[in-house]
Amino acid sequence: PHIQSSIHSLTLTHSFPLSLFSSVVGAGSVDWQKRCVALEMQLLRFRLQAGKIRELLAEKMQELELRVTESDQRAERAKKQIHVMEEKLKYANVQPSESENSVFRRYQDLTNQVQEKDAVIKRLEVQLEKQILVRAQEAKIIEEKAAKIKDWVTFKLREVSVARIHSLLGDRGDTTSHGTVTVTLPDTPSLGSKGREAGAGAGAGPGSPVLTTGGQDQPLGSATPRDHSSDELNSRFRSQRLHSSSSSSSSSSSSSACETTHGGPRTPDIPTSTSTPKNPLLCRSPSNSHPFQTHTQPLALPSHTGTSMTLPKVCSMYMYLCIYTLPWGHLEMSLFLKERDIFLPQYPAAGPFTHLIYKNITVPVYTTLKGKATQISSVPLHDDDSGSEDDSGSLASLRTSTLGPERKGSTPGSPRAVKRGESVYFTSIHFFCWHDSENGYLLKMGSQVKAWKRRWFILRNGEIFYYKSPSDVIRKPQGQMELNSSCRIARGEGAQTFQLITEKKTFFLTADSPNILEEWIRVLQNIFKVQASSPIAMETTTAKPTVRGWLTKVKHGHSKLVWCSLVSKVFYYYRNQDDKLPLGQLRMREAVVEEVDRSCDSDEDYEAGGRGFLSSHCTLVVHPREQSPTYLLIGTKQEKDTWLYHLTVAAGSSASFKVGTEYEQLVGNLLDVEGDPDSALWRSESLCFCKDGLRSPLTTLPSEALQTEALKLFKSCQLFINVLVESPSIDYHMSLAQNALQVCLTHPELQNEMYCQLIKQTNRRTPHNSSLTQCWQLLAVCVALFLPQQHFLWYLRQYLQRHADPSEVGKYAVYCQRSVERTLQNGEREAKPSRMEVLSILLRNPYHHSLPFSIPVHFMNITYQVVGFDGSTTVDEFLSTLTQRVGMRKPHLSGFALFTDDPSARDLEHCLQPSVKICDVISKWEQALKELHPGKYEGTRIVRLMYKSRLCFRAQAKGETERERLLLTYQVNDEVHQGHFPVNKELALEVAALMAQVGSGFGEERAPSCASCSSPQPKTQQILLQALGRFYPKHYKQDCSMDQLRHLSERLATKWSVLRGCSASECVRIYLTVARKWPLFGAKLFHAKPLPLSSVEQSQVWLAVNEDGLCVLDYTMHLLVTYSYQSVITFGGCRDDLMVVVSQTKEQGGGKKSVEKLVFALPKPKV
Repeated sequence: PHIQSSIHSLTLTHSFPLSLFSSVVGAGSVDWQKRCVALEMQLLRFRLQAGKIRELLAEKMQELELRVTESDQRAERAKKQIHVMEEKLKYANVQPSESENSVFRRYQDLTNQVQEKDAVIKRLEVQLEKQILVRAQEAKIIEEKAAKIKDWVTFKLREVSVARIHSLLGDRGDTTSHGTVTVTLPDTPSLGSKGREAGAGAGAGPGSPVLTTGGQDQPLGSATPRDHSSDELNSRFRSQRLHSSSSSSSSSSSSSACETTHGGPRTPDIPTSTSTPKNPLLCRSPSNSHPFQTHTQPLALPSHTGTSMTLPKVCSMYMYLCIYTLPWGHLEMSLFLKERDIFLPQYPAAGPFTHLIYKNITVPVYTTLKGKATQISSVPLHDDDSGSEDDSGSLASLRTSTLGPERKGSTPGSPRAVKRGESVYFTSIHFFCWHDSENGYLLKMGSQVKAWKRRWFILRNGEIFYYKSPSDVIRKPQGQMELNSSCRIARGEGAQTFQLITEKKTFFLTADSPNILEEWIRVLQNIFKVQASSPIAMETTTAKPTVRGWLTKVKHGHSKLVWCSLVSKVFYYYRNQDDKLPLGQLRMREAVVEEVDRSCDSDEDYEAGGRGFLSSHCTLVVHPREQSPTYLLIGTKQEKDTWLYHLTVAAGSSASFKVGTEYEQLVGNLLDVEGDPDSALWRSESLCFCKDGLRSPLTTLPSEALQTEALKLFKSCQLFINVLVESPSIDYHMSLAQNALQVCLTHPELQNEMYCQLIKQTNRRTPHNSSLTQCWQLLAVCVALFLPQQHFLWYLRQYLQRHADPSEVGKYAVYCQRSVERTLQNGEREAKPSRMEVLSILLRNPYHHSLPFSIPVHFMNITYQVVGFDGSTTVDEFLSTLTQRVGMRKPHLSGFALFTDDPSARDLEHCLQPSVKICDVISKWEQALKELHPGKYEGTRIVRLMYKSRLCFRAQAKGETERERLLLTYQVNDEVHQGHFPVNKELALEVAALMAQVGSGFGEERAPSCASCSSPQPKTQQILLQALGRFYPKHYKQDCSMDQLRHLSERLATKWSVLRGCSASECVRIYLTVARKWPLFGAKLFHAKPLPLSSVEQSQVWLAVNEDGLCVLDYTMHLLVTYSYQSVITFGGCRDDLMVVVSQTKEQGGGKKSVEKLVFALPKPKV
């Protein structure tokens, strides 16, 4: 009622002067009143037109001023250039006064100097080659000596280690029968649960009593007279501590525990007991009565007879010494022994990280989401994680991982490591952090089920892969994270939680300890810095590869199958085809590329290599400057020819080596003479038109299939060129062009071939008939899609420049020149040319217009604007032209966006991104329509582009133009008409009258007079019914009878008549003022059905998305609940379901937050 009263007050103020005028003038002056109203309307229109004329004049004056300023700047630049050229001419080296004889003598002197320098250079090159050969022989000898020294050192270390053990055993011979520990090891050297129990004595605290065989309790600090050797070991052990503060207590307790367990006699039937920490992760048996009591098992020495012997406890202490005297990693420690060596027990790390790893979490577990802590569990996490992504109740385990037998192949103890000469005797620490790789366990927040999952993470080649366990690394990973310079790390509120924010999503990760967390963050930040400053990543992402494929790279005797790619003049090789970061690169500029003759090799030599290469395979050698050579093994002759040609061209030595086809060699020769217009190469028979068909491709192709496809491509071009283009049979040429260019898009190797064929067909072709024109038309279609690579692009530009003249062919050449520059500016296309694009090139003269194509853009007020574009125009450029013509702000300021309809004719719209090309949008839309209606496509229906508001923000209301307010009013009224805006019946009539008056202001309808309100005429009745059909909500008219509709039209006529004399802009202002009083004005509404998992109890709801958050409305559009974006944890869709996970603070829970999952059913396109 308040809104309706405000509307009445606003409308009455405008109708008051008319009523006053009618009361003053007598009853006989009705015609003068109408005349006065008409004159006022004309005056208003004249004022509007005058305002528009003033705006146009102001714009034109600004444009003229800009042009004058630019012309002045160009004149100044020209003057500067003329001045520079005059200065250069003044200071020229050759003075006019010099005679011809002196110039000739100077020329001879310079020639002699050049010859002498060339001789010196050749002599130095010969000496350099000799030195290189000598250095290579010396390096080979040094490598052999180093390998022998390495083997000798390894052997001596093994002997010294064995001798130290035997000496210790001999020194403690008197204790062999007294203080022995009997421990049985499993068959594998990996650390298991029994291994932890056997070595758990290192975790006892200082001063704790230990049960000895003598039955007496001794403090850990006490020592017996027999323990002088143990004291020496303990002192050496303490000297190897890495962290004085965190490891002092742990190391002292471990040494003391070993001291006390040496003394006392041993009864053969009674097992010796050692101390173990009171930790449920280490003591798995709950039946131990004493908190430090456990059973030990005999230490088995492997032998061929299967017997076992016992070692003194000093040997186990020596193992601790050997472990801690080696460089210490961070988490994992593995023992690798040869089969013939002694298997010694492995103990848990009692060093600096024991108190961090083996610790129970006694606080609730939270997850850090968008800088806020969200509680996941109020109890400590249990040790029963199954590792399944689908298990919603799985919790994280805190077990410390050990290296399983599946990872032995990549460890220093593997046969591959033995082959490299690494020492594998005794122990080898598995480092947690390498320079270029990282692996270990982390807790990861699930993507669908919000619970922590324990996963094994591997950082390799600039990407992170995660698996359920280390044994699954040979299988497909459960997920991966691509790392680049745009990624960043955000620390959580917890000490062990962080966020890895990538371009696609955010990962929430938790480490087992703060130290592990710091290591991961340090390594990841180093990778981000390297990738941000690496030129490799920038070059490979922006440029298009010339040739690529799988090759076997051999260097320094090591071979590896890699994915290779030649980009510009750089040769990159990757581990996999999808890798973003290359393993390495070769600079091809001035490199030497040759083919290696392998005819003298035998097949057995290659079969022995394990790669399956035979002597029939080809080999190329790439020798960059100041680098050792790299060999490339290639499977087929076609691939070899392709790689040899492109690598030679990239190296810049194609002129000296005859590589490639005859056509390619001629193009290279033209490049050497810099495209001299008078060169006879332009008139070469191979470069000019020939009536005979092609028998072989013009370019080098890597396979026989592509060579066959190139000949088919030539036949398609011949059919397109030789058949006359006529309007009734235009579909024939359109399908030929689309199919041929689609083949080139699918196989980029054929793009150079396509351009060479078209240039050959147009070069020196006589007579100038329709076939020549149609060939140029096909070339005009082609240049907007893709461009040739390497020097073929230079050749295309030179060819177009030669043919640019005022003739018809010359006009097509100029048009192709513009298209080439536009394609270089905005990039190549993704889809084949559309029907509209081909028809515009064939039936119209595209060279008459800078923007040869045009399409209407529709607005919400049933008007449209035709906008021109070319083959490379992006949506951003298209909208810039549109907004300038219709007088609107840029899309990022107005909130408007460009939409297309759906080819299926459903009520769906698709918003276009700014970087997409308009021609690609039209082509993909036509292709989707053909797939929906196969065999029925006639080209009568085209894509419909709409420009309307996508999402309203309050800040966008400032600076709105008149056109924006008008279109926004029509869009809001369309939502009212569809029932997506809450209005009652009375208010609906008011806004319908306002919209009818807005339409009458633009000449659509005319307001009825007061006399016709009671009994409207048939024409007036028709206008009123049209206004009701367009502006009145549909759901209010569904069950109305004819009498009710007639009554509605009479009421509408009454309200409309009150608005007579009110301008369209004033009605728009009133409409938006009323509409913006709704709190959810401008929100996007979706009709949804809550699923049983949600807490919403309504059967049908509305989801409203606006700038403040997500609102849930009931079916009558009353607000139920609002979720701010700070409370939304995540959201996503699966098929016809939409899930939103939110966190809410409990009112009576003391600030605690609860996680709530909202699930709604929507059509898949709406999701």
